[in-house]
Amino acid sequence: MAVLLIDQLVSIIDLMVNTSVSRPMTRMRVLVGIYVAVVVLTIVLLAVLSVVAPTQATTEAWVHAVIVAVFGVLLPLRLRAAGRGSAGALRAVGLISAVLLLVNIIEALIPGLFPGWMRVQMVLIAALMAGVILSVMQERV
Repeated sequence: MAVLLIDQLVSIIDLMVNTSVSRPMTRMRVLVGIYVAVVVLTIVLLAVLSVVAPTQATTEAWVHAVIVAVFGVLLPLRLRAAGRGSAGALRAVGLISAVLLLVNIIEALIPGLFPGWMRVQMVLIAALMAGVILSVMQERV
């Protein structure tokens, strides 16, 4: 995960130097970078809460965090390919983002399934993914 975070930071710095990248693509890279950081922080927070406050680090929270972490690996990979001009990769970024948006909103609305702090994290991820989806739509036009 640390390697992915470093890779995202390098990509963002590269964007600052490389001016040929479109605004929507730049926005997607920043949003996905924030998403990856949120995913990493969530895993770290769950590990700490498992020791300090186990009721806040439920099995459901761990399962959700691990699944979201898998997308945290997949999404930057597809975004990199989209940045190189792959239309299929851009579609994949939009599709992955749409799934993450819907699943996070639906899960956040289910009463009692997740701790309150994780519901806030889910809404944050949904907002980030809404931004990615809008950027994908702008990039395609």
